[in-house]
Amino acid sequence: MIKKSDVLARKLGLTFSQPQLFKTALTHRSAGSQNNERLEYLGDSVLGFVIAERLYAQFPGVGEGVLSRLRASLVNQTSLAEIARQHSIGDYLILGSGELKSGGYRRDSILSDALEAIMGALLLDQGVDTCRQWILALFADKLAEIKLDSWNKDPKTRLQELMQARKKDLPVYELIGMSGVDHAQTFEVRCRVPIVGETTRGIGISRKKAEQAAAENMLILLEDRD
Repeated sequence: MIKKSDVLARKLGLTFSQPQLFKTALTHRSAGSQNNERLEYLGDSVLGFVIAERLYAQFPGVGEGVLSRLRASLVNQTSLAEIARQHSIGDYLILGSGELKSGGYRRDSILSDALEAIMGALLLDQGVDTCRQWILALFADKLAEIKLDSWNKDPKTRLQELMQARKKDLPVYELIGMSGVDHAQTFEVRCRVPIVGETTRGIGISRKKAEQAAAENMLILLEDRD
């Protein structure tokens, strides 16, 4: 009898010399102690490295800040869950009864963790070169579509476009402090967006620069949450 995990492995173009690793990668913690959390940790690390390496080569001369944002746009939870759905990984997950009843196989966090766990399993089973090739094949379309010009926009514009893309209210900026004499003032601004409960602050020599700094800090906060 063909195992479900074997069917998925073939669909993904994978053959494991240690099939148990792949089964573990598909096992959520709700199903028992032998689950994919450690493999997900490993996969997250190798994924970040492989995408960083490719972006470094793909965009020569681009600074660290832009490269970091490009990487975050590719390896965030939403992006990984999208890839997992394209390959129907949710249909093959091993979940506890509670997660099964609540539709855990559809949840972004569970799908993205499973995909990273598969990467970790592949790394252990066949080494970094094979793992790199498979990751780059998975991300080929996204890497081809990514554009540098959108990441050269100022932080306020990027944050506004992000909120629009997520169909949320636009960011709100509030002046919370001014100091210094007229010709050398410092402004402090607070930024708030509807998708997180926290606010960020920015300081600048003008209100506009303070708002840009607050928007940049909000973008960093949102990237860390993904």
